[in-house]
Amino acid sequence: MSEYQYYEFTAVDRPLTSREQAELRSLSTRADITATSFVNTYQWGAFKGDPRKLMERYFDAHLYLANWGTRQLMLRLPKHVLDSATIARYCQGDSASARTAGKHVIIDLHDEDEDGSYEWDVDGHGLLPSIIPVRAGLAAGDLRLLYLGWLRCVQSEDIVDDEPEPPVPAGLGSLDAPLTAVAEFLRIDPDLIAAAAARSVPAASGEPTPTQLRTWVVGLPVRDKDAILANLITGGDSHLRSQLLRRYRDAHRTDTPTPAAARTAEELLATAADLRAERERRDAEQRERDRIRRERSAAAARQRHLDALAVDQPAAWQRVDVLIATKKPREYDTAVQLLVDLRDLGVCDGDVTSFRDRLAELRAVHARKPSLLERLDLAGLDA
Repeated sequence: MSEYQYYEFTAVDRPLTSREQAELRSLSTRADITATSFVNTYQWGAFKGDPRKLMERYFDAHLYLANWGTRQLMLRLPKHVLDSATIARYCQGDSASARTAGKHVIIDLHDEDEDGSYEWDVDGHGLLPSIIPVRAGLAAGDLRLLYLGWLRCVQSEDIVDDEPEPPVPAGLGSLDAPLTAVAEFLRIDPDLIAAAAARSVPAASGEPTPTQLRTWVVGLPVRDKDAILANLITGGDSHLRSQLLRRYRDAHRTDTPTPAAARTAEELLATAADLRAERERRDAEQRERDRIRRERSAAAARQRHLDALAVDQPAAWQRVDVLIATKKPREYDTAVQLLVDLRDLGVCDGDVTSFRDRLAELRAVHARKPSLLERLDLAGLDA
């Protein structure tokens, strides 16, 4: 197909001003621009803007997709809601990197189809909205997105074999819809995720209950409560709720605790290969069971058909004559199939000689019908 590039940017924490929208319009006359989004698709040409700069200045999320296999996801968060040292433990290669831009940190997740095996079947529309919720989860302390980024680095061989894994977040074995969308968009090997998830404890079911939160809030220092209330009243931080949830989760974190137990990138890849081989073996066995079941079902149906035909074979031969007499190609096909049925019935009854004698007579009678004879030959009903 022709070239396809898809750019989408979304503003989450604040809407764009009219002036900012006008600035964006100067970059593209064809883009769909609103107070919260910028979307453009290219079948030819190229985008004049720099996505990195647009993220630094205007937007909180960006998705890029090209039909030659390039995929990119960028998320911007205020630095105070996400510890840079934590990010650095997971973003360790070209496939997952992070940078600071003023008061923000921008996480950049990237994938290339370098071996040329990528088959184009994706439209970019709707992808970013399905992914954006991971940003709030990350701000609230859910580090599974960062770990997926690290796995993308492992899969892309950005990381040396003996590099130990960072802490494994809880719930890696039960990704929600937005995280699943990220994993699929970045084409992270499901077997690699499964290998990593073996060390991940189950996530707490949903968000903490109101009772759990009240108990936790009661134990907070008075100074912290005053700061939270002041922030809530002034509306100075759109991530206040996420910060509080992250603080709660940090106090109740169940991630893998001991770095000494961390696996290496090489070990994870080996485990993923073993899981893949086992899954493929099970799939092959299931396909074989399905094939045998289909063949048995077809054989049983075939036998029922022949049993019904055996009730009145003379009528079947008479129908063959009627069909051939029409001299119509479609009726010839039906007659040939009926002859095949009669041959198979003769095999089942142990009386193939009678069928051969009748077939020889039929071929002799219709020796001047080359179209019919050709069909008989193709069906294995030769002289």
